[in-house]
Amino acid sequence: MTNVLVPTTRVLMVCMGNICRSPTAEAVLRTQAALRGLARRVEVDSAGTHGWHAGEPPDPRAQAHGARRGYDLAPLRARRVQATDFERFDLILAMDRDNLAQLLELRPPGAGARVELLMRFARRHAVDEVPDPYYGAADGFERVLDLVEDACEGLLDHLCATTLRP
Repeated sequence: MTNVLVPTTRVLMVCMGNICRSPTAEAVLRTQAALRGLARRVEVDSAGTHGWHAGEPPDPRAQAHGARRGYDLAPLRARRVQATDFERFDLILAMDRDNLAQLLELRPPGAGARVELLMRFARRHAVDEVPDPYYGAADGFERVLDLVEDACEGLLDHLCATTLRP
């Protein structure tokens, strides 16, 4: 029996502090990939463009809202984007235009990762950005989940049609 190499895609989700949107997107993509039998083919992590919360767990509100939909954010810990991430990951997805601009500034010359907005993959929501729920009410965290679930479904469809083909 021969070992067949199957393509793997490495995805990094990025927001500002890595405690609300990007860990939510990490948990959603990981869960959706597992449900499609792609857990070994899609590696996912998250980070922030700022290091204010490095080492901290996701915001308790993000954890609670995610848990109600079956996503476990509790084991995740915030970290800041590193220069090595631009080589380690195939796709770096920003939650909004400000973080996209910061990522493009941080990106080392010749780095291999594609850097773009997560919402580019959304099918049901015609918005460019995932709004930051940090200073808002509970409905902001639900909105983040609605947007991220849509975009992650579209992302997985895209990956299955392109890079994840056997």
